Amino acid sequence: MTTIPSPPQPGYTPPQPGGFQADARASAYGAIGEQRPFGKQTVLAVVTFGLYGVYWAYVNHEEIKQHTGEGIGGAFGAVIYAVAGIVTLFLLPIEIKKMYERDGKTSPVGPATAFWILAFGLPWYYKCQKALNEYWASKGAPAPDGWAS
Repeated sequence: MTTIPSPPQPGYTPPQPGGFQADARASAYGAIGEQRPFGKQTVLAVVTFGLYGVYWAYVNHEEIKQHTGEGIGGAFGAVIYAVAGIVTLFLLPIEIKKMYERDGKTSPVGPATAFWILAFGLPWYYKCQKALNEYWASKGAPAPDGWAS
């Protein structure tokens, strides 16, 4: 018995020779993630006494998983963040780096980015969110809704 391959997802563009996409908005992968404004994310983290961070980890890990088909996904990402947050400091930048490299780009973050929070605090979050926003923008995601994007 032969299996019939499933049809490509909406917006699918087959990879072009040389690894370049025919349209910067098109993606050879899954769903495109959402850009998130840094200021709004920071305020939400403060007013929820850090609980928003669990949600933030969930959505970012899930979007990466949905887009690339790789990574730990949202639920596991949220659990890791809540139980062993230091692991997230390394894991999320690694997933972002893989996503960039898979797209033929140089990543602005990687495992060494974890040392930003250990040494300086908030810049880790800013660097990760900025890298995600830039990647999703390159795929056609609309700009965030203000609040110091």
